[in-house]
Amino acid sequence: MSLGITEIVLILVVVLLIFGGNKIPEVARGIGKAEAEYKKAKAVVENEVSELKNAVKKESVKTQSAKKAAPKKTAAKKAPAKKAPAKKAPQKKTASKAKK
Repeated sequence: MSLGITEIVLILVVVLLIFGGNKIPEVARGIGKAEAEYKKAKAVVENEVSELKNAVKKESVKTQSAKKAAPKKTAAKKAPAKKAPAKKAPQKKTASKAKK
């Protein structure tokens, strides 16, 4: 589905009739300026994205190197707590032992 020469000529004639001979260069200039502004904005956004990526990479490298360089904290070994002696329940004398 491509445009033939006759279709392109017909489109140009319709554009000429709608805009007139004086307006066509103004429209073309406006389109050119819009395209230039689009390219500038695209370049600015791409620069910001690349700067942000670089900053994130630097921070991740810093945090990884800080984790490797930081001494590992180990829990201090505490002496085992001494247990209090368990209280023994008094033994009940049974009636059979008392009678004997």
